[in-house]
Amino acid sequence: MNPHEEISVEELKARLDAGEKPLIIDVREPEEVAYGMIPGAVHIPMGQIPQRLDEIPREGEVIFVCRSSHRSGQVCEYLTMIGFEKPVNMVGGMLAWTQLP
Repeated sequence: MNPHEEISVEELKARLDAGEKPLIIDVREPEEVAYGMIPGAVHIPMGQIPQRLDEIPREGEVIFVCRSSHRSGQVCEYLTMIGFEKPVNMVGGMLAWTQLP
């Protein structure tokens, strides 16, 4: 089992459609986000996470997304290890998000 929580693309979309505004951080590289991001997401490339920890709330839910959920899962593991309360990995990443009806 993962040491962090996960959310499906369907669940996240339903929450956004219901008017919720969770903090979503996209950890893809700039050339990847050029193809589109989840509305309202903040862009912090994975390699910049350690230097930009002050931009990420330590308490409460923060949802992380990347292309396929591998990198965002690594970010969630790292943040959990250093004491962040609730990093959440979006399963399937943007590949799954773009397949939503």
